[in-house]
Amino acid sequence: MTAIEFITLDVADTEAANRFYTNAFGADPRIRVREAQPATTGFRGYTLSLIVSQPANVDLLVGAALEGGATSVKPAAKSLWGYGGSVRAPDGAIWTIATSSKKDTEPASRKVDDLVLSLGVEDVVASKRFYAEQGLAVGKSFARMYAEFESGSVKLALNRRRALAKNAGVDPEGTGAHRLTIGGGAFTDPDGFAWEPATSAVKQ
Repeated sequence: MTAIEFITLDVADTEAANRFYTNAFGADPRIRVREAQPATTGFRGYTLSLIVSQPANVDLLVGAALEGGATSVKPAAKSLWGYGGSVRAPDGAIWTIATSSKKDTEPASRKVDDLVLSLGVEDVVASKRFYAEQGLAVGKSFARMYAEFESGSVKLALNRRRALAKNAGVDPEGTGAHRLTIGGGAFTDPDGFAWEPATSAVKQ
């Protein structure tokens, strides 16, 4: 069965990127970086999300990211589904930090419950079928709007591109490379997201 073991981000400066992610979100072997700058403009078609247990943890992680050089995209705020916000890391990746809880029940911490990779796709039904054929089990699915998979240590979700961009607080327009590679397979999906075998990737 296909599973996501890590995410590799293309960055201009691997030392600076590693320092940012370690200081902002804590050392996480699921997030890797490599030196590469393929042409890209605007929204890269994906978001990475840190799901935490309470609003205080959201604020702590957002604050650490901003202190480390990230820029605010969508300030943390309450919503119908919980509490969260989004930032743009110095390398350009969009991160959302969120919780379904609206109340704090313990001291704030940077503990992350789930790491989610959300892909903005042209056709959720077609992409869901594609990933099912690669061996991923569908966990949740809402018609043509959303799909979620059982995909190992990194959860994989599919959204319509415009809806994903709107949720993150960015313009959906963008062209060029995604600047992201998914570790755990050997294929490219219908929207150009590339997977690479986990054994062939080198952590930098």
